[in-house]
Amino acid sequence: MASTVLQFQHVSVVRDGNAILDDMDWNVASDERWVILGPNGAGKTTLLQIAAAAMHPTKGSVEVLGEPLGKTDVFELRPMIGFASTAMARRIPKNETVIDSVLTAAYSVTGRWNEEYETIDDRRAQRVLKEWQLEGFADRRFGSLSDGEQKRVQIARSVMTDPELLLLDEPAASLDLGAREELVELLGGYASSASSPAIVMVTHHVEEIPQGFTHAMLLADGTIRSAGPIGEALTSETLTETFGLPIELTERDGRYAARAAR
Repeated sequence: MASTVLQFQHVSVVRDGNAILDDMDWNVASDERWVILGPNGAGKTTLLQIAAAAMHPTKGSVEVLGEPLGKTDVFELRPMIGFASTAMARRIPKNETVIDSVLTAAYSVTGRWNEEYETIDDRRAQRVLKEWQLEGFADRRFGSLSDGEQKRVQIARSVMTDPELLLLDEPAASLDLGAREELVELLGGYASSASSPAIVMVTHHVEEIPQGFTHAMLLADGTIRSAGPIGEALTSETLTETFGLPIELTERDGRYAARAAR
């Protein structure tokens, strides 16, 4: 039976008098895979930071994995949340091996030092590398990898601890077409598995939405313009309203494409 992993109630984030998020209500269940789209400055990354227990809202209440933010030890909560982002990638030392880049997630650190890992950790890391088609990269240096390979290492690291919630901040950004499609296919297989955790992914492009994603949220100016099952929330009309430009959305075999409407 599905449980609630994220609950936002009247959540607002205000900076310098500006509402980054404005009175947001949102629930995510354990069997849901959400994609979040919106213009730059819509509040997408701020939303992920709150979901990751890395930021508190200015107003409202948030529960992450059943724990209320502000009343729980976030250092105990965060290991149960996988988070892949460009900011996290910058913290991984360029000379770190791929296997250590993934393994150190067990201690929620980057850069292996004097930690001691159990055999189960090593086996888990090797299995995760195989799942993300990185088994031949274990001894490679993180800084020597291509953008696509680094993205896969970030995701492998984020699932190393078998999280209950996986957050992905633009996982396909900057990738070429081949690397993007390879990653989207891997994410689609992962999202379609019943054993995978709840997933929330931010992206700028509908073409980067993997198969298996069940829900969508469209954000603009810190407010939800559309949210719900992906077939209802993601349409030409909702994209047009969100981006302020006539947009035509097409879907084929669970993949999407968008272009300015003629």
